[in-house]
Amino acid sequence: MFGEIFGERMRGTGLTYRWVVVAVGVALITIGGCATEPSKPASTMSQDQVRDHADKTFDKLKQEEKNRAVGSGVGPY
Repeated sequence: MFGEIFGERMRGTGLTYRWVVVAVGVALITIGGCATEPSKPASTMSQDQVRDHADKTFDKLKQEEKNRAVGSGVGPY
C-alpha cells in the first residue's frame, strides 16, 4: 500500500521535475543573453558615401576588365 502511494507521487513529481528543469534552463539562457554585450549598431553611411564607394568599385572593375582583355589579346565581352 505504501509503495503504491509512493509510486503515484513519484510519477507526478517526475513531470514536475521536468518542468522545473525546463524553467531553470530558460531562465539561464535569458539571463545569459541579457548579460552579453549588446550588438554594435550598423555603420551609418550616407547615400552619397555609398554611391561614391560603388562608383569607385565599378571603375576599378572596369579597369581590371580592360587590363585582362589587353593581356589576353581578346576583345571585351
